[in-house]
Amino acid sequence: MAAMRSLPAFVLTLLLAAGSPATLAAKPAAPVPLQGAVTQVIDGDTVRFSVPGQPAIDVRLASIDAPELCQPWGPDARKALIELALNKPATLRSTGRSGALTVGVLTVEGLNISQRLVEEGHAWSVRGRNGRGPYVKQERMAKSLTRGLHAEGGAVYPADFRRDRGPCR
Repeated sequence: MAAMRSLPAFVLTLLLAAGSPATLAAKPAAPVPLQGAVTQVIDGDTVRFSVPGQPAIDVRLASIDAPELCQPWGPDARKALIELALNKPATLRSTGRSGALTVGVLTVEGLNISQRLVEEGHAWSVRGRNGRGPYVKQERMAKSLTRGLHAEGGAVYPADFRRDRGPCR
């Protein structure tokens, strides 16, 4: 009878142990940063990244949105990205996927390219639900200094541009 009363406690102990952090699968390791080079700049926030001996990867720069090529400042944003990254040794740290694109942080010569594009007024910091983003401070500074796309005023955020006018053709 005593064994019967301890059985529920034993089962409860097993169930609790099965859900404990020690028994759950380990969290997957963060992706290893890739060493390579930007071999093509597609637009102001998308590049083709090549690692020697591997197929090229199309990458959307994390945490920013640059003007579309068919909207004002779009070609200027692309040109700025060309000057910062094209054919230079670079590091790519993947942060996820967006459709067919890898999303990642691109670093060239120790410089976070997304952050620099926002600082120079070539892109906006992407914001979350709380209205904050990683480069909002840099974006505000670029606006106050009227850098890049903020120089003339009236710049349209790319998502709003696409919603109102559709994709570039």
